[in-house]
Amino acid sequence: MALCRSVGTLVERCGLLLILAACTESRAPGADSAVVRAPATGLSGARIAAGAPASDSGQWTFPAKDYANSRYSELSQITPENAKALKVAWTFSTGVLRGHEGAPLVVNNTMYFTTPFPNVAYALDLTRPGNPLKWKYRPNTAQASIGIACCDVVNRGASFAKGKIVYNLLDGHTVALDAESGRQ
Repeated sequence: MALCRSVGTLVERCGLLLILAACTESRAPGADSAVVRAPATGLSGARIAAGAPASDSGQWTFPAKDYANSRYSELSQITPENAKALKVAWTFSTGVLRGHEGAPLVVNNTMYFTTPFPNVAYALDLTRPGNPLKWKYRPNTAQASIGIACCDVVNRGASFAKGKIVYNLLDGHTVALDAESGRQ
């Protein structure tokens, strides 16, 4: 128990150090047009790099849309007036019956998502009828991790960066996959 508290404190301190390092980083004016000033809090001058360009491109590269976890899109096709007319267009079954907590990503007309244990990653082609499977990656996740998972065997989802899909496995490993081929 004491070890868990020590590790938790270490993680909190390291997280705070990373935040402070990001806040004190200097850049040339105009070097990063996707930098958004955070609202004034305890850290003066804090900045958060946005996960999407200033005008919403329809890409969803992080589980919560952007680094600020806004879960907001400026796209206007769905409105409060037409939302009641939405219907299921298609479904996809992963075959895993546990909680699917990771939000899907949509990048370049492909939908990516991960399952709870055994942490399978999928890519679906959104340009073709029926949104067929582009690839499936099934990692060799250690089954022993099921017995030590604290809060079920869920997965919080993947992120996209530089042509890679990156996500964590239940056994503590992190995987980076080529977004086009699904190869590790």
